[in-house]
Amino acid sequence: MMNIKRYNEIADKNKPQKQVLKHILSAFLVGGIIGMIGEFFLNLYQKLFSFSEKEATPIMLITLILIAAILTGLGLYDRLGNFAGAGSFIPITGFSNAMTSSALEARTEGLVTGIGANIFKLGGAVITFGIVASFIVGGLRYVISYFW
Repeated sequence: MMNIKRYNEIADKNKPQKQVLKHILSAFLVGGIIGMIGEFFLNLYQKLFSFSEKEATPIMLITLILIAAILTGLGLYDRLGNFAGAGSFIPITGFSNAMTSSALEARTEGLVTGIGANIFKLGGAVITFGIVASFIVGGLRYVISYFW
């Protein structure tokens, strides 16, 4: 019979090693590529339609959201997420992926009770914490500007 100390030594020796550098580089690479794609569309809309940067930015964001939703529907964004980790879910495309995934999971339950009720499952938490964080940061900014 094996004692606990010997078992823990064997388990520690055989557990997979963390590949932190690989994960950092893949997240940075994919997040950077998503940013480059966003800049490409921003410049494209500015040149093609003579939009200002302020006018082209929302259209670029909508384009990235649409691309992420299509890739999620095709099952490709999940593969990208497995490779990139935080690099794929930090940008707005990750939010699009979460919303689209929730809608796809609930599509068999119908439009209203399925998609309509479940699409904001994850999104609701993100929006709620975004509003709370904005309130706190805005309050801190107000207090600091009052004394500064």
